[in-house]
Amino acid sequence: MEYRKLGNTDLNLSVITYGAFAIGGNMWGGNEQKDSINSVRASIDHGVTTLDTAPFYGFGLSEEMIGQAIKGYDRSKIQLLTKFGLVWDGSNKGHGEHFFDAEEAGKAIPVYKYTSKANVIKEVEESLTRLQTDYIDLLQVHWPDNSTPIAETMEALEILIQQGKIRAAGVSNYSVDQVKEARQTLDIVSNQVGYSMLNRTIEHDLVPYALENNLGIIVYSPMERGLLTGKYFKEGQLKNNDHRNGYFQQFDLKKVEAFLATLTPLAHDKGVSLAQLVLRWTSLQPAISIVLAGSRNAEQAIINAKSMDISIFPDEMSFINLALAKI
Repeated sequence: MEYRKLGNTDLNLSVITYGAFAIGGNMWGGNEQKDSINSVRASIDHGVTTLDTAPFYGFGLSEEMIGQAIKGYDRSKIQLLTKFGLVWDGSNKGHGEHFFDAEEAGKAIPVYKYTSKANVIKEVEESLTRLQTDYIDLLQVHWPDNSTPIAETMEALEILIQQGKIRAAGVSNYSVDQVKEARQTLDIVSNQVGYSMLNRTIEHDLVPYALENNLGIIVYSPMERGLLTGKYFKEGQLKNNDHRNGYFQQFDLKKVEAFLATLTPLAHDKGVSLAQLVLRWTSLQPAISIVLAGSRNAEQAIINAKSMDISIFPDEMSFINLALAKI
């Protein structure tokens, strides 16, 4: 495993970071809690010291399972990353910005973006309880909330840093302009954004800004929620309540399948899976600090962790990028 310093902090994070969205179950067709907890522990046992979660994932369930999974490990050697600002239980009392309606047990649940100072403080206490810890290593705004001034949200994060409840603050899904505005109040250290072989828009603005301003970039969906593993094209069938049924339709699936077929011989030559090759490619892109990879069981977790053992040589990188240009 490789480890990288995040921004100007003393946080030394594992480049492959455990992404805990899927183990929450909601939007992913459910989950098996025992398998999920074992996947977290297998990740830690194979050098993945950094775990990224959020209250919204499973409506608290993901954080609770992370808290259970890290029992018995040295907390000082594990970095817990979580978020705030997506409210689903009505505690915003009519405030905030409606985001979308999630589905739970066949029932529509309105989800709001809400990042007021009072809500930040409230959510952190709830996360600390679920995670069974007394501090969070990196706390991130989950999504920009247009109903709350960015400065107000940053002021709340600064208070939490002073109180020792969080070690550092970051954002997620922020534009470069929003990052700049946030940094007028607080020196946020990272921006967590979607990035993959199929989604490289951040290369135009966020990557250059990050390189020039010592901002860490945390990448989610590097495998496009499993599409770039190639399994979808072999198995194809997803549960009806799996959000990926709609998510995958944004891509030209025939071109994606052809691209993966082009990469398959290279993966075979290296004795690795497509998923591992994709994760390693992502980790080697400019300005990328860490890469989130989710897993449903211990086997998948170990495969993700071992992706950092792969070497991609310059001629192989050129081959991959040339194939990407054809998508």
